[in-house]
Amino acid sequence: MERSCWKSTLVLLALLINTNAEALFSCHMEDFIKAVKQVEDQDPGSDPVAVLKKLRRAAGLNDAFVQSFLANADTGGPELDSNLTDYIRKAVHHRVLEESREEGVVLTPDGTTVALGPLLLGLEAGFSKARDAGLYQLTLAKDLGHALGGGSPETRRLGPDGCWDNLTFPQVFALSDEPTLLTAAQVNGGMDGVVLGKEVSARPVGPPKLSGLLAEYYSHQLGSEGMDGAPRLISRRRRENFKALVRPSALARHAVNSAERQQMLGGRSKMAVKTKNQLKAAVKKGMKEFIHKYMDCPPFIPRCMWGAEPYRGTPTNLTLPLAFMYIHHTNTPSAPCLTFEQCSADMRSMQRFHQEDRGWDDIGYSFVAGSDGHIYEGRGWHQQGAHTLGHNSKGYGVSFIGDYSARLPSQHSMGLVREQLASCAVGGGRLAPSFAVQGHRDVVNTACPGDAFYEEIKGWERFEEVKK
Repeated sequence: MERSCWKSTLVLLALLINTNAEALFSCHMEDFIKAVKQVEDQDPGSDPVAVLKKLRRAAGLNDAFVQSFLANADTGGPELDSNLTDYIRKAVHHRVLEESREEGVVLTPDGTTVALGPLLLGLEAGFSKARDAGLYQLTLAKDLGHALGGGSPETRRLGPDGCWDNLTFPQVFALSDEPTLLTAAQVNGGMDGVVLGKEVSARPVGPPKLSGLLAEYYSHQLGSEGMDGAPRLISRRRRENFKALVRPSALARHAVNSAERQQMLGGRSKMAVKTKNQLKAAVKKGMKEFIHKYMDCPPFIPRCMWGAEPYRGTPTNLTLPLAFMYIHHTNTPSAPCLTFEQCSADMRSMQRFHQEDRGWDDIGYSFVAGSDGHIYEGRGWHQQGAHTLGHNSKGYGVSFIGDYSARLPSQHSMGLVREQLASCAVGGGRLAPSFAVQGHRDVVNTACPGDAFYEEIKGWERFEEVKK
């Protein structure tokens, strides 16, 4: 009798584990990589293309548009476990639901959010040695054509980003504003699809496992040198790698061609010359916004992602544009932050100090540069900060995390601020008519000689922080 009950218990336990297999996975990239590993383990001899086709079939990414570039996803071989298939479909199938909930996206270890569909299609195109037209149209061009091809120039056509319900076991991703036809997660996934697709296409021999490639790209841990010592092919370098690979004019052309291809695949006649010219003009104009937002500006971590407390009181709005950018370092925390988790903890610590000890309404800085490859949103583009006595209304306050009174921040971090953030700040984060950004920059402690970035501030008036 005891043996029979024990056997029944084991059977029940096995059923419960199988039934709840999907619940064991979250919308985190590392959990998705575990699912990919399971697909690989079910057929150990399968190459990355076969694995990608299984993922595409499970996710339902097998429409006529995709098949016009890639072979049918039906590869034969053993069927995937039903619970694993359900998880993959949920993780990869992209859509925006009510209350601006975005599905088909995952949180990556570096704190950014990526749509899996364009990433996987780009990888399959790369491994299959598809031509550039297929690679671009499968990853980004189709959605870019949709987003930029219609509407007035005043309409916001790109973004927004958003935040997760839980960073340890993420399940729900909510956009921070009304959704557009091309969200930030879709752009990130498209960029990664292009970067990784190009990389594997150029390799004479691909990696033995798809899961290994994804882990190398998304889960790389930075050493003491931060981004200065990081390898080229990691997700934190997404924008710089994409910018080095892609010519905007070519991307715009692929966006127009994808719209024409979809029309013909839908059984309609070839796009009229007038219509195509109008589409070309709209995409060309909209590409300026895309280039500024995702190629000129640095990657930002929103307040809700680092766990910011609400602003206390009523903020004072800035009158844009601003002509100045004041540079600080934090002193405390004194060490550079190298991970999303540590940088976020440092941001919360600084905000707590500014709000609780100094009695300010919020963290004083407009933006903060980590050594993990990202810029962290403080008070942002539109709210006056508390960083530079008598000048808070005249410029943005930007701080590097770490004490740099005797040494420099990493070259990568300085480049993010000096080149990308400064360029982005011209229009307060938005595309705007170009004007000269004057170099009125400040470091709270001693400026370090020998670097042009710091030589600019030597001998200038120093400012202390002021309660605001």
